[in-house]
Amino acid sequence: MGRRKGGIGIALVTGVVLLGASACGTGGNEKASGGDAKASDRPTTSASPSPTKSKPAGPPMLLETITPQTGTTVGVAMPISVVFTNPVAAKARATVEKHLKVSASQPVDGAWHWFGDKRADWRPKTYWPSGTKVKIDADMEGVSNGNGRYGVHSYTHTFTIGDDVRADVSVGNHTMKVTRNGQVVRTLSINAGSAEFPTWNGTMAVIDKQEKVHMTSCSVGISCDKGNPNYYDLTLPWDVHLTQSGTYVHYSTGDPTPGSGSARGSHGCVHLSLSDAKWFYGQVKQGDPVTITGSPRAKAPADNGYADFNLGWDQWLAGSASGTGTTAAL
Repeated sequence: MGRRKGGIGIALVTGVVLLGASACGTGGNEKASGGDAKASDRPTTSASPSPTKSKPAGPPMLLETITPQTGTTVGVAMPISVVFTNPVAAKARATVEKHLKVSASQPVDGAWHWFGDKRADWRPKTYWPSGTKVKIDADMEGVSNGNGRYGVHSYTHTFTIGDDVRADVSVGNHTMKVTRNGQVVRTLSINAGSAEFPTWNGTMAVIDKQEKVHMTSCSVGISCDKGNPNYYDLTLPWDVHLTQSGTYVHYSTGDPTPGSGSARGSHGCVHLSLSDAKWFYGQVKQGDPVTITGSPRAKAPADNGYADFNLGWDQWLAGSASGTGTTAAL
């Protein structure tokens, strides 16, 4: 679903999903913008902007999305992600960041980081403290994008950081350890990617989850040939979405009893048994970190979904126009 058409200055501001490839796969390009499959981050729902107070000095600068959605409870690794419909010039980014005010119920140090010229994410230096109330005020009215466009609306999203739920996947040990608020809940048997189709390493915050996802090898560039042994066209249950390029934690009919005994590799996803996949699905929420180690593949690019914590803090600040700041009081 794209932007609404007609009224000047109206943008969809959503808080949910980076829609991407609906299958496990790897591909050859390491960029999220064209990584394992062609991906899109189109919005799905709208928040109401404040009324326009004055006529803009030029064409409108619109916000495509703000994530998380207002009123939601998310995990400790969830960034605030703002996507603009038009490019923001480098010279304007410090001013734009100043007008993207982050407040929290307890002080948190963090910074903005630009992925290209349309997406800016704010993340804390370390994970959010569980229970924190967070507010993002995008006061864009009259703000220039440096390319002749000006903001005409302000937007506000509020959300809460929920329980500290984490999943640590060891590819070599075929295990996933799930913790809640520092306590081990369960350790599950898994299979990750094969040598030919390795799983991304690194920390990926959950993008979303669906009870069923239609997955095809063609959608991620593996094979569109039904005669190819790597061809698949399946609808599979209990899918937790990790990357825009098509990585999920889920159950696979082709790998029903994952673990070191079966040693069967996936096409890049993390496989659980049917009962474990259903259980895990019920434990996690958007923004919970899933950290994968032991794969021969590199870390997922930070903009491949919400893998922001795959950048060290110095790397993160290198993409910021205004540097580290502390959240305002909420």
